[in-house]
Amino acid sequence: MDNIVPLAPVDYLVIGHIACDLTPAGPRLGGTAAYAALTARALGLRVGVVTARGQEVPLDALAGIPVVNSPVGHSTTFENIYTPAGRHQIVRYTAPDLRYEDIPPVWRDAPIVHVGPIAGEARSLADGKFPSSMLGLTPQGWLRAWDANGCVHTAAWPGALHALAKANAAVLSLEDVAGDEEQIEAMANACHVLAVTEGAAGARLYWNGDLRRFRALQVEEVDPTGAGDIFAAAFFWRFSVTHDPWVAAQFATHLASYSVARRGLAGIPLKQEIQSCLVEVL
Repeated sequence: MDNIVPLAPVDYLVIGHIACDLTPAGPRLGGTAAYAALTARALGLRVGVVTARGQEVPLDALAGIPVVNSPVGHSTTFENIYTPAGRHQIVRYTAPDLRYEDIPPVWRDAPIVHVGPIAGEARSLADGKFPSSMLGLTPQGWLRAWDANGCVHTAAWPGALHALAKANAAVLSLEDVAGDEEQIEAMANACHVLAVTEGAAGARLYWNGDLRRFRALQVEEVDPTGAGDIFAAAFFWRFSVTHDPWVAAQFATHLASYSVARRGLAGIPLKQEIQSCLVEVL
């Protein structure tokens, strides 16, 4: 069953499909909503999740985090295959859309609202619906489509520049746009703050017409799944606290670096990692 706890105001609201990730070891919990929620909690925040999911994988890892779920027959389900040439992704099922009406009223003015689609959901939530919140977008789910066999590929995002202009900050990966630098430039010009993650190379940040790059820590990579979501949650939180995106980007880059040394949700930041990264950027 999903986590049922009395709803109270939250500091960090994440909206998006919790996924079922198919792995050689069996199905496991995944999706931006899961990784971002756990990262935000590790940072000491009160977290809420709005999602639509089935019951293929239990929510034990999210115990204590209130999850408002629209029950469906199947969770959004992905199979991720990592090769030297990059990630090959197959979508097996998709859950229904998420709308503003799905959000409990007590959560609608959360200080940080993170809209994190993975399969096209929640497009309507990027249109200025959270005027009192810091709105962070991770639009990877609006930048992908799939063929009849479920093979995922990059796709156009209609309304991207309008949506990005409404956000306080956005995070995407170089992979999300298939390395299209012209597209990144257009997005950077539209968005107040845009971070682009680059895997083991780290991240770049666009702000006020300036661009800076941040190197990742050198660690032995075991599983990169979720690293971008961990970066995003860490970045949105640190940006909301410091109002300095350069500081937030360095913190998030270093914190996400640690995550790839562990598998799946075990990559969620540890207390000592968070403290180390905070000290590094003082």
